[in-house]
Amino acid sequence: MTAPPKPRVLVDCDPGHDDAVMLVCAAAYADVVGITTVGGNVGIDRTTRNALAVCELLGWDVPVHAGAARPLLAEPSDARHVHGESGMDGATLPSPTRSAGTDAVGFLLDATRAEEGLWLVPTGPLTNVALAMRADPGFASRLAGICLMGGGALGGNVTVAAEFNVHADPEAAAIVFGAPCPVHMCGLDLTHQVTVSPAFVERLRTIDGPASRLCAEVAEAAMARYDGVASAAALPPLHDPVALLAVTHPQLFHRRRAPIHIELEGALTRGATLVDRRTATATGARLVHDQITTRWVHDVDAAAALDLIVDACRAWS
Repeated sequence: MTAPPKPRVLVDCDPGHDDAVMLVCAAAYADVVGITTVGGNVGIDRTTRNALAVCELLGWDVPVHAGAARPLLAEPSDARHVHGESGMDGATLPSPTRSAGTDAVGFLLDATRAEEGLWLVPTGPLTNVALAMRADPGFASRLAGICLMGGGALGGNVTVAAEFNVHADPEAAAIVFGAPCPVHMCGLDLTHQVTVSPAFVERLRTIDGPASRLCAEVAEAAMARYDGVASAAALPPLHDPVALLAVTHPQLFHRRRAPIHIELEGALTRGATLVDRRTATATGARLVHDQITTRWVHDVDAAAALDLIVDACRAWS
């Protein structure tokens, strides 16, 4: 039996440890049209260099285009306390031998005008995507859908209410979650189901290829960061690959149509993603209907997702 075609995907990311693992999975399981970068985990120069370096490691000749360095309105923030000054502290990457383009938004618009039905997988702040929607109101309508890592139905990690990617640019998130195409939210309540462990690292180490070494280093860096910070039972999640796998292996996921609102105000709630799990309002108005474009992705077969990450690494052994 012939294998089904790989989904055609645009990736918008801010590498970042878990973005690097996501790119390994994208190289294995998707037909990636291009990569755009955004300032997020670290500044735009670093995220772009890291994306190019992962491509260099894999021998992967896919276009890379740098995008927004700062949010639409918010003050810039980053996650250097998590990913280190380089964004990839603890991981060994080669120096890139090629340069990135400098117009991520233009690239996204050109790609969707040339080919409708692409998936867009953003795993960083949503600034580039919002700018593309502003520049061309038809942009999102040309996509098959947007499957993003961000938000959460049960609270945040930067604040009690807000997850990093949405909190970094809430105004951009509000634009993107209002897109006319399907928008699938892979939030913290989902990604925390896919965690790394010493046993997972050992599986990667037995492969001994460039991708497996990178992913093992990422997992070890994550575990070192969690050691002494979280409870003894806690294991660090791999956020960003989950959003990519939700496109390439949708059968592993459970999702439901639900309104999702972005909070733009409040000292404690700015950047929160409010998933309305009601079926109707108190007055009886239906909340779940065909016009709702947002999907809450809420459960995953975590063991199968980890197996796919290991198998993606084998493709580069």
